[in-house]
Amino acid sequence: MKTINDFLSEHMDASLLRALEQLPPLERQKQLAQHRGVPVAQAMEALAEAVGIPFLETLQIHETPVKFLPIRLMHEYQCFALSQSDEHTLHVAIAWPPSPRMETWLYSVTDKKIVFYLGLSEVITGILTESFGVGAESFEESDLEGLDDQKEEEEAEDENAAVIRFVNEVVQRAILDRATDIHFEPRKEDLQIRYRIDGNLVPIKLPENLVRFKDAIISRIKIMAKLNISERRRPQDGRINYTLKGNAVDIRMSTFPMLYGESISLRLLGDKNLPSTMDELGFLPDDQEKVARALERPHGMVLVTGPTGSGKSTSLSAFLRTINTPERRIITVEDPIEYEVAGVNQTQIHHEIGLNFASALRHILRQDPDVIMVGEIRDRETAEIGIRASQTGHLVLSTLHTNDAPGAMTRLIDMEIEPFLIASSVELVIAQRLVRRLCPHCAQPAHYKESFLRSCLDALHINPEEMKHAALAKSPQGCKACNNLGFRGRVAINEVLVNNDSIHELVIKKASARTIREQAILNGMRPLQACGWEQVKRGLTALEEIMRFAEIGEEI
Repeated sequence: MKTINDFLSEHMDASLLRALEQLPPLERQKQLAQHRGVPVAQAMEALAEAVGIPFLETLQIHETPVKFLPIRLMHEYQCFALSQSDEHTLHVAIAWPPSPRMETWLYSVTDKKIVFYLGLSEVITGILTESFGVGAESFEESDLEGLDDQKEEEEAEDENAAVIRFVNEVVQRAILDRATDIHFEPRKEDLQIRYRIDGNLVPIKLPENLVRFKDAIISRIKIMAKLNISERRRPQDGRINYTLKGNAVDIRMSTFPMLYGESISLRLLGDKNLPSTMDELGFLPDDQEKVARALERPHGMVLVTGPTGSGKSTSLSAFLRTINTPERRIITVEDPIEYEVAGVNQTQIHHEIGLNFASALRHILRQDPDVIMVGEIRDRETAEIGIRASQTGHLVLSTLHTNDAPGAMTRLIDMEIEPFLIASSVELVIAQRLVRRLCPHCAQPAHYKESFLRSCLDALHINPEEMKHAALAKSPQGCKACNNLGFRGRVAINEVLVNNDSIHELVIKKASARTIREQAILNGMRPLQACGWEQVKRGLTALEEIMRFAEIGEEI
């Protein structure tokens, strides 16, 4: 039987061994697997065999872990009690072979013989988080016990440090779980914390011993954003620059007074996983060609429409990355700047000094741009300047809040823009929604009943002949890679309206959105429902995801 150092020295030099000792167990496991060139589970199995500890790829708690071990100890050593075979023996799962110090601590707090089992760190971390909530070890009651009245100042310092640790762990876990938002919602008796992952809200378990710190948690977040912690009656907006493992994450913060305290929403912005091509966004090949042709034009307007959270800004960022070349001068005006695009001149709106979309757009026109991106058309003035810019040799990209692509034309008319200006300026309109993407690791062929499939196609207004493609559909299953959700990430469904002669005539006549829609479909526009079905056939999403929009009817 080898020692752990003997085993590791076979694969790493002394400097790497020293660096490995400074890493948490999860990173140690990844580094070991990387150096051996094998999956993490295989690397840990080899390590377990070498040091004589059984390896368990799947772990399960049979009794309450805190019954045997303190919460802080479990988080510090990445371990928890599996079971107790008798009154003198405790079975413990660990993420890394135990050090003499760890064995001493465990024996001292349990007074039992410890039988170790090596497990995957991500599995152990998931079980600890599920059992005790994020950052529960930061607030273990034993940390504050034994302090007498003469040490109140030290106790306050311990509590402050614990609050800081907890908030950091909540944010870090959200980043690692690919959350886009974190919501802190004060209730009468507790504080509810929820992540938004792939568009869905996921509650985070908050241990009972954290409830009394809910006001301190809110104050800590406001301090991080440099906000006034004494102002609790008015909404405030702030910004946090957060760094995790060398990656910068821009966090936008909003506070809002509620019945039992301030509700805080954090929007996590970062371009680490930002799609950079239309293919990654999920555009179908023929739609990609339509968009590419519009983006290559020297002038005109391209609009992306949809509700809040439908990925409009992400699409525009991908478009800018596609057309960004040294020969093109691109300037954007945004509120806020969600994604930084290298080589693009980006401007942040500042309403407090009068720098809004309209005023910024006027000045941008004096900067000799080739391409202008306006974060959102909110009013007549912005729409008017943007359209006139598109007629004077500029390609203008922007977003608009409408339910479908034809609705963009009528929305601009409602803003009192002359129909002939709209008809001659708007080259392309893209309506967009986001649906959850099937996990590529666990998705399996879906076996739908014929009656169910027929009713779904009917609700989506899709030709029943498409039932012959049902074998291509897949359904979510759930695995470790997707946290047993069956979905990981999101994919866009789009309808792309190209402004041709027939659409031009309808806009001039101020035709209704329904009339424009019918003509656009005759011209070859694929409605959102049909695009959703195409994504199902490509195996990118599930039919149940597309059916979530069926109730909207003609809106999509």
